[in-house]
Amino acid sequence: MKHWTLDDIDWHRFDPALVDPEIVALVKSAAMVERNGDDYALYLKSVFADDPDFRAAADLWAVEEVQHGDALGRWASLADPSFDYSGCFLRYRAGYKIDVRADASRRGSRSGELVARCIVETGTSSYYTALADASAEPVLVQVCRLIAADEYRHFKLFYDHLRRYLARENLSRLGRFQVALSRATESEDDELAFAYHVSNEPEGASYDHQRCIAGYMGRAMGFYRQPHLDRAMGMMFKAVGLPPRGMLSSWAGRAAFRLVQWRHGRYQRVLAKPA
Repeated sequence: MKHWTLDDIDWHRFDPALVDPEIVALVKSAAMVERNGDDYALYLKSVFADDPDFRAAADLWAVEEVQHGDALGRWASLADPSFDYSGCFLRYRAGYKIDVRADASRRGSRSGELVARCIVETGTSSYYTALADASAEPVLVQVCRLIAADEYRHFKLFYDHLRRYLARENLSRLGRFQVALSRATESEDDELAFAYHVSNEPEGASYDHQRCIAGYMGRAMGFYRQPHLDRAMGMMFKAVGLPPRGMLSSWAGRAAFRLVQWRHGRYQRVLAKPA
C-alpha cells in the first residue's frame, strides 16, 4: 500500500480560527521528537547489526518518522508563523543526543529492545488519536489520524520482529513486562521535556527539566479519554504476552486512565505556580 506524503494533506483546509494554542505547544514539541527518528534508526541498526531484514525495516520506519516530524512542523508553522521548525530542531539535536553506536541494547536483549519499541508505538498511536479527537482544526485532525495509523502499523512491525526474536531468546513474560514498565516511565525524561524547551521557550532561555516536563505533560495528559487508555493497554498487553482483551486488560485501562488524570492534576498545579 502506497504510503502518504506531505502532498496528500489538505493544507488548504487549514482554519486558524479553530486552532487551540494548548495543542500548538504539543505539536511543536512532538515535531522535534518525530523528526529525530533517523538517529533512533542508527541506534537500532547498531543493535541489530547482523540482521539485514530488521535493518532495512528500521530504515523505512525512520523515513516515515521523519515525515511525521515534517508534517507536524509544517502545521505548527501555519498555526504560529513565528515558529522556526528547522532552527528549533537544530537546537534540539544539538542539546539532546542518544548513543547511536551502541553495540548492544540497553534493554538487555534484542527481544527487550523490541518490546520497548512496541511500547513507544503504543504510546504514540494512542497520543495522536487523542489529539485528533480533541482538535477541531481539520488539517491537524487529518495529520494526527495519518500518524496514529502509521504508529499502529509500526507497532505491528516491531511486534512481528519481537515474535521472531522470542523464539531465540525466550524472554519471559515477567521480563517483557519489566521492560515495558521501564520504557513507559521514561516518557518523563529529557526527550520530551527538552523538545518542549526548544520549541516553545525563547531561544537563550535556560533549560529546566521540571518546568518543561510540566509544560508538556500538563497539557498532553488532559486530552486522554478512557478509550485511548483502553486501546493502549490492549496493545501493551499484547507486547508482553498477555491477552489484549479481557477483564485484566479492562481493569488496567481504567487504572491507567485514573493514573493519567492524577498526574495531569499534579502537573497542572505545577503550571499554576508563579514563575
